[in-house]
Amino acid sequence: MSVIVVLAAIAWNTYHDVSEGITTSTALDGASPSTGAEQNILLIGLDSRRDQQGRPLDEDILGAMHAGDETSGSYDADVLIVVHVPAGDGPVTAISVPRDDYVELPDCPTPDCQGKIKAAYRLAYESVIDSQTTDDSQSSAASTDMAAREQMAREAGRKAQINAVKDLLQIPIDHFVEITLGAFFQIARVVEPITVCLSEDTSDQYYSGAEFHAGTQQIDAAQAMSFVRQRRDANDVLFTDLDRTRRQQAFMASVVNAVRHGGTLWNPVKLHALLDVAKQNLAVDAGFDLAELVPFASAAIDRSVEFYTLPVTDFRTLPDGEDVNIVDAEAIRTITQQLLSGEDPSTAQSRTESDRASAQHVTLDVVNAAGLDGVAAGVQKALAKDDFIEGSVGTADSVSAASSITYGSGAQSAAESLADETGLSAVASDAVAPDTVLLTVGTDFPTSEYVDGLASTADATTTQIPSPTTVAATAIGEAAPTPTNLTVMSTGSVPCVR
Repeated sequence: MSVIVVLAAIAWNTYHDVSEGITTSTALDGASPSTGAEQNILLIGLDSRRDQQGRPLDEDILGAMHAGDETSGSYDADVLIVVHVPAGDGPVTAISVPRDDYVELPDCPTPDCQGKIKAAYRLAYESVIDSQTTDDSQSSAASTDMAAREQMAREAGRKAQINAVKDLLQIPIDHFVEITLGAFFQIARVVEPITVCLSEDTSDQYYSGAEFHAGTQQIDAAQAMSFVRQRRDANDVLFTDLDRTRRQQAFMASVVNAVRHGGTLWNPVKLHALLDVAKQNLAVDAGFDLAELVPFASAAIDRSVEFYTLPVTDFRTLPDGEDVNIVDAEAIRTITQQLLSGEDPSTAQSRTESDRASAQHVTLDVVNAAGLDGVAAGVQKALAKDDFIEGSVGTADSVSAASSITYGSGAQSAAESLADETGLSAVASDAVAPDTVLLTVGTDFPTSEYVDGLASTADATTTQIPSPTTVAATAIGEAAPTPTNLTVMSTGSVPCVR
């Protein structure tokens, strides 16, 4: 998905009329952006067999994709990747959110507001479609114009999906790119053959059509669809949906390598073909001028891209038979904050005294999530000193294993200084007031270093949850990643995955 964005930006730099045909959205209107020059771009890949105008994909494309007909699939967001482009020269970080993570859905249209994170888009989309279908009194053009209804429903879906990701990760989203299923096939058809690598033989002829042997091999567009859609393996009962996520990352890494070395960037015929793919399959927020994508494109092509897959704690089957991923939301947020901070420790140690001085005009709020009496007030007093204005203190509804620092507008420098002192990461948040830093003290916080004589009121069985181990997504055998691992994959070469 990120590949088509990169290539569309490069093509825009050559053929400036591309933006005229791309769908734009107001789903991010009013959202608070990241501070500074860094960018968080949410990539949304839909399972729909329709293009951005709601038209069914061509039958030859559906057949080649081994993905059923136009009635197959849904408006689930089967691919969710946050691409973080840092302000400096560091690597681009791409964080994959597993589609079946069972989370709170902030914009859920039904009384039960828990579900798979991928369902946020579909539920909002269907709610709009259903309301327009059943409301006989509605006389607007949108109720009779199928194209207008489709766009209204998709706008609702986009907003809901963006909010679901923001709610889970607790990060701002600056821009988003939505791509339909057909884009995978069409981009692959433009740049085929694509070199991929598998660590072992794999077979899934019935569902995805996958049939590959171990080793490095070149595949065409139809095979690429099987490669990225496979989530079952007749030879490996432990093959999971997380392996599918890593396949998608490997596909993108392989295409980036192909683009770097295969001449696509300089082939006007292929660039025009990629523009056509973008116009049929791409939607972006209205504030995302493709001119802004050129630096992003350069970063993604010239720098290393590190793909991470967030861990799950368990797999579970719900009473209705649906299989979901159980996740620790607080741990996920901490991991995300750490990945997006990406700051060299030597840089943190070299902060000037002016950084600390700027905190004197910033309020420090503290929330006690450690299960220890008096911790919020004690930690606030110890940390504020002459550096912060003492703000509110409070107690969280439940004990949390992970501490965190979030901040509102105007408080970045102060928050980062506090992060240096406490060993945490600081992340901007729309939920925090301007000129305010919010410190949430979890069970991992070294409270004894700041407050004496604290007595625990937490349940005796409460234990700190260890940070997940980060392992290579390409590891095999006993070293192969498990669902509880945070995995990483880089674009330096063609990655070999299971």
